[in-house]
Amino acid sequence: MKKNMGSADKGIRIALAIVVALLYYFNVITGTLAYVLMAVAIIFLITSFINFCPLYKIFGINTCKIKK
Repeated sequence: MKKNMGSADKGIRIALAIVVALLYYFNVITGTLAYVLMAVAIIFLITSFINFCPLYKIFGINTCKIKK
């Protein structure tokens, strides 16, 4: 897997995952919505740590800067 995610994109995904986790922790979101958002947050964290997003691959997006 080639990296296709830049550092800004990773930061945004991690920040969103933290916000969702905090909303869940403080019971702002509950029920099915909470479970769906937590699943998305976990996916964001995983893709951030491996620097690869499968949807970016499908749509041909690459936010990673290429070093020459």
